Amino acid sequence: MQMTLPNQLTTLRILLTPLFIWLTISDDPHLRLWGVVVFVVASLTDLYDGYHARKYGVVTRWGAFMDPLADKILITSAFLVYVFEGYVELWMVLVIAFRDIVVTLLRIYAEVKDKPVITSKSAKLKTFFQNVFAYVMLLFMFLKEEVFFGSETASTMTAVLKSPWINHSMLALTIFTIYTGISYLIENWPSLRDAYLGIRSSLKAII
Repeated sequence: MQMTLPNQLTTLRILLTPLFIWLTISDDPHLRLWGVVVFVVASLTDLYDGYHARKYGVVTRWGAFMDPLADKILITSAFLVYVFEGYVELWMVLVIAFRDIVVTLLRIYAEVKDKPVITSKSAKLKTFFQNVFAYVMLLFMFLKEEVFFGSETASTMTAVLKSPWINHSMLALTIFTIYTGISYLIENWPSLRDAYLGIRSSLKAII
């Protein structure tokens, strides 16, 4: 693995994720503020590492694989924080995580077999919508800190976070994520078929 600057930033984003979780679920509002800062910094590394890799021609296979995976880890962690706080339901986050695991396994197989994997426009939209939802939720959580914004703003944001619209938005995002996962599998069916045949042959050889 070549540890170029983009790859270092990708690694940093993964390492920042547990720190973000720990800070955000803290009882101390000042630590929760730092959790928001860590999330923003981690997200900015995603913007810069891709730009730097393309501008200076230092795109690596490791980076091309790990960069979107690091994004999935960060966003899923944010969703789990929202579950912990009682704003969204766990099953929806688990469905999204399961979709990402399946797609990641497919991408690992494609890397091993040196076969291209198609990333659809809907999958890119899914990533965009997930990021928007994560950021908006984090903003609402920040604004409900009474110590920073007063009781009136805090109570308003708390009401918003507890409203059915949050779960409805998460449900819509989950359904769209499922759709993109199915589309991903259909578009990459040849790789899936080869993977199935390869696994079946390996099992027969063992038995």
